[in-house]
Amino acid sequence: MPAPTFSFTRTSPNVLGMTDPIDRADPIDRSGLRDRFWERVPLKNLAPREWEALCDGCGRCCLNKLEDEETGEVALTRVACRLLDNDTCRCAQYGIRRTIVPECIHLTPRTIEEHAYWLPATCAYKLLWQGRALADWHPLISGDPETVHRAGISVQGWTVPEFEVPEEEWEDYIIEGSE
Repeated sequence: MPAPTFSFTRTSPNVLGMTDPIDRADPIDRSGLRDRFWERVPLKNLAPREWEALCDGCGRCCLNKLEDEETGEVALTRVACRLLDNDTCRCAQYGIRRTIVPECIHLTPRTIEEHAYWLPATCAYKLLWQGRALADWHPLISGDPETVHRAGISVQGWTVPEFEVPEEEWEDYIIEGSE
C-alpha cells in the first residue's frame, strides 16, 4: 500500500478569528494593462484598473497613524486596521472596507495631494505623484507580488490588530524612523 500523501496549508486568522488558508495569489489583476503605463500616463489619466495596479501590497497605509497636533508630524504604528490580514498584507474586505471602516481613505488622483503627507515614502502613488520612479521590488516592475515582502518593505508578520491594543497605548507601538 502506498504511503499516504499529506498536503499542508498555512493558515491565518481572519477578522472573525476563524482560520482560513493563506492565499498568496495577487488579488490585483495586473493583466492586460498598458505597457509601463506608470511611466507614460499622468495619474489623473489612469484607468481604474491601472490605478489599483499601482498598489504594491505593502499594507503600510493600513497602519494606524499618530499625528502631532503641533508639528503635523505623522508616526506610523504597528497597530493595523482591523481588516488588515497580517500574513498577506491585504484588506480582508477590500470591496466593502469603507462600509466596515468608514474612516478608511479612498485614495484617488484627486485626493492624493491631500493624503500624500502621511503615505509611506515607498508608496507607488506618492512616488509617482512626486515624479519619481517605482522601486525594483514593486510588482509592476518585478512581475511578482511577493517581492514587496522579500524586500522587507511590507508589514507582513509584524502588525498587531487595533482591537487588541487600546488607543491610548498606540504610542508604545510607534515604528522608529517612520514618516
